[in-house]
Amino acid sequence: MKKNNRFRLNPPEIEMLKQFRAQPLDNINDNTALDLHLKERGIPKGDVVSVKHWQNMGGELRFSIVTKEGKGIDEGGLFERLNTFIEGNAPDYPKLKHKAGRHLLVINPADIHIGKYANEEETGEAYDIPIAVTRVVQGVQGLIHKAKGFDIDRVLFCIGNDVLHIDNVYNSTTKGTHQDCDGKWWEHYEVALQLYVKCVEMLREIAPVDCVHSMSNHDYQSGFHLAHALKAWFRNAEDVSVDAGVKHRKYYAYGNNLIGLEHGDGAKMDNLPLLMANEKPQEWANTKYRYWYLHHLHHKVKHKWRDAKDFIGVTVEYLRSPSASDSWHDRKGYKSLTAVEAFVHDYEQGQVARLTHFF
Repeated sequence: MKKNNRFRLNPPEIEMLKQFRAQPLDNINDNTALDLHLKERGIPKGDVVSVKHWQNMGGELRFSIVTKEGKGIDEGGLFERLNTFIEGNAPDYPKLKHKAGRHLLVINPADIHIGKYANEEETGEAYDIPIAVTRVVQGVQGLIHKAKGFDIDRVLFCIGNDVLHIDNVYNSTTKGTHQDCDGKWWEHYEVALQLYVKCVEMLREIAPVDCVHSMSNHDYQSGFHLAHALKAWFRNAEDVSVDAGVKHRKYYAYGNNLIGLEHGDGAKMDNLPLLMANEKPQEWANTKYRYWYLHHLHHKVKHKWRDAKDFIGVTVEYLRSPSASDSWHDRKGYKSLTAVEAFVHDYEQGQVARLTHFF
């Protein structure tokens, strides 16, 4: 995948911006910083209607841009391009004929972090937009191949969970933690949508697909918007559903299985079994095998709670991630195996297989 460098600043421009941001507020009549700000975000100057600026407590200059048609948030015309992208490409998917089965395939590419940047010389493993996309596509293809021995009835495709590395134009998470990034925020969004479309199109060849979005800490807002864009894309597909709701804990019932999905940064793990029982009492009563699939940690953790001898009450499990450690995580020694994971659930007998595609 070719990177888009149209709006990246060259070294002299970066130095000019640094010098300008160091000036006090009474010297901000010069439009140099504004010009660089617009170029950095790919906003044509002719589209700007009004500009507000201020200086934060750290002395950095900040801008609030309103473009034509009142698009204050839509810097660079992202949503206009996105609407055109969806309207021009979202097809009328013909309903596929699938064989009857008795297994649910759970595909869970957790914590993809599209836009994360890691330099191999510094961290021992490179990571950027093309690597992220390649790993997820290869991982999903590999898991589909590993699941060929099962008669798949439905597919649960878990989306969200820090699919995007940042949540704003300042290369930071929802809470403002700065991140090392490859590409621009709007590139991350468009690439993530196309990646999800590719995955769902592969999975619906096997069985009807239910996509369930989990809210997450790196992209709490943009991940939510992405899930709704995916829902709009497949609005004409009868065999694809997308749960794009904002609830932090989601539940999915399949036969004798009750599956809980959460990013993993919310309720304490010890409270999840009883939360499941209280939030879904009818589903709890109707099922025998219950699972929580969590994310966020990027490495494997598994716990079991038993409600009687030899009967598993709830299994809580954190999933591996395909994303490599960035500079900060590498310095802290937070290293883990990179992988995409899947699970096969029998309609009556619960989880019967665990599939892993390592990188």
